[in-house]
Amino acid sequence: MPNRFEHGYGPNSDYFEQLHTEGTEVLITVDNGISGIEQVAFAKSLGMTIIVTDHHEMGDVLPEADAVIHPRHPEGNYPFGELAGVGVAFKLASALLGEPPLDLLEFVAIGTIADLVPLEDENRYMVKEGIRRLRRTQRPGIKALMQVSGHEQSALSEETIGFTIGPRLNAPGRLGDADPAVDLLKAEDEQLALGIAEELNDLNKERQQLVKEIAKEAQEQVEIRYGDHVPHVLVIEGEGWNPGVVGIVSSRLTEKYYRPSIILSLDRETGIAKGSARSIEGFDLYKELSKNASILPHFGGHAMAAGMSLKIEDVELLRSNLNEQAKEVLTEEDLQPILSIDVPLGLDEIDIASIEALEKIRPFGMGFPKPVFLLEQLDTISVRKIGSAKDHLKLEMGDRSERLDAIFFGAGALADEMAPQSKLSLTGDLQINEWNGNKKAQLLVEDVKCDEWQLFDYRGIREPARWLPLIPDQAQFIAFSEEAVQHFAPFFKEIPISLIGRDELHPSSAIVLLDMPQAEEQLKQVMEKTLANRVYLHLHVHDSMYFEKMPDRQQFGWYYSFLKKRETFDLYNQIDMLSKHKGWKKDMIKFMTKVFYELEFVTLENGKVTMLTSADKRDLAEAPSYKKRQQQIKLEELLLYAPYQDLKKVFNSLRETEAVEEEKLWT
Repeated sequence: MPNRFEHGYGPNSDYFEQLHTEGTEVLITVDNGISGIEQVAFAKSLGMTIIVTDHHEMGDVLPEADAVIHPRHPEGNYPFGELAGVGVAFKLASALLGEPPLDLLEFVAIGTIADLVPLEDENRYMVKEGIRRLRRTQRPGIKALMQVSGHEQSALSEETIGFTIGPRLNAPGRLGDADPAVDLLKAEDEQLALGIAEELNDLNKERQQLVKEIAKEAQEQVEIRYGDHVPHVLVIEGEGWNPGVVGIVSSRLTEKYYRPSIILSLDRETGIAKGSARSIEGFDLYKELSKNASILPHFGGHAMAAGMSLKIEDVELLRSNLNEQAKEVLTEEDLQPILSIDVPLGLDEIDIASIEALEKIRPFGMGFPKPVFLLEQLDTISVRKIGSAKDHLKLEMGDRSERLDAIFFGAGALADEMAPQSKLSLTGDLQINEWNGNKKAQLLVEDVKCDEWQLFDYRGIREPARWLPLIPDQAQFIAFSEEAVQHFAPFFKEIPISLIGRDELHPSSAIVLLDMPQAEEQLKQVMEKTLANRVYLHLHVHDSMYFEKMPDRQQFGWYYSFLKKRETFDLYNQIDMLSKHKGWKKDMIKFMTKVFYELEFVTLENGKVTMLTSADKRDLAEAPSYKKRQQQIKLEELLLYAPYQDLKKVFNSLRETEAVEEEKLWT
């Protein structure tokens, strides 16, 4: 087993020479060698017999080995060209033995799934038969792997191999010496196998942490370099990154940005960059890398994945070349991931028996993916973040009569982007969740979509620090009063606040309403000008009028008669006495005095209220302060103290008005 850190990927002349010195006469490569033209020639010059078995893309020139065994050999006529590297080795073993070693199909299944080749034709048979055998195997190594991973052997599937067995067998080779994985599969003693399996389990955890750290650094590079303008191909390099895990990191970046990506580990001492690449449909990695052969002394792979090494000084040239090449072959549509729906369903069509019947058409994988189910316009009953780090999402969805649990791994942050009672459409894989003998259907979510606008209610959360992190970066913050601007400015620092009447509003996908509008017309203006489909409500009020209410006509009448009898009243010095006598709040007395002043019933000078005997009869509602208070109470009832459902109706009516006005404009 070559060590990828010492010998790199594929054939290595120094290693071949070492093996020859140790007495090796016949050398067989497995899953590599097809691109090792010089290395194979060197091994031949030493007098070794070389047999190359591989399934990767072939160049124009094949190595001059004694035999090149490849399912797509130009001089061959093998009927199935998609064998994995392990499948080619199995075919060679079958030929040497004179019959297929069926007991080894357990290993063929593991290797075929881990190599991400199409599960069609021979691959499909070998994986299906291999899984059947793995479920009842007595191999100590497999049994130990199942034990340390906490999985039931009798329920082993292609997913168990892809997410449990494969990564653990892969971990030691990615971090250093791959021999422990081989030792485990060859182990005949159960205790020895369990010890090695535990070692592999620990190495896998270490590998996971390493991938997480490098992926974070790589993503930060993308954000710093490109911001929102991500190029057609990502070539990201880092000094000291573990070259054994850069392929996994590349997969993460390709999945996140939907771009071909190359992750390179730089070694300043040797001046060499080593890395791995992953691609998307429409960009043949091997073909495009071949156009850069002059700066890639070592590379190999196929359309969707590749490995390579080059001089550090040539990294920028490779980045530039690949992006220019990508512009010629990739359209904007190619850079948009597409999820194909296989089966639209209603909740009433989901039952345990139907899900269990899907087991008959397994295994799923490359070339034969799981069916993707679509459930449209379901009501969101509940949304929860789950997991120790709260990084997963659990939804309870429903319609008038049915309920369904849905789990979305790695999407915990979406909980903050889902408004209550939203209607969602979900895609994913239907599974059976069995707990204490009870079976229940659940959806493993692949994607989620919301077609309606969303309203987020932060009215009861006073401290901005508690809700500010939940607001999207592009949101527009809006205030209806200068007082609110002054109140919130210290909390927001660099975030600008748009003041109604002073600042021009602009279209925005998200808005935050910091305080109460002074009139419903202002709210209409905001919705018309911003066209927001995400509205965050805080609606800060310095002095709420809703619970103070409006003094009734009897109270106004009594106070009017009181002033008329006294002719003058010292508001400053005698308000306390009047407040105690009537049980009225002093603010209410001041308010009624202001209303009388605005209606010219009284004069007010240095706190002395004087009744005017010649005052005309006027309605209370004519006073500006009366109108303002009446309007504020109405708005507070409509917006500040309304239940969420009523609040949603208010904004729905505003948005419908906006849509009608827009339609009139265009017709």
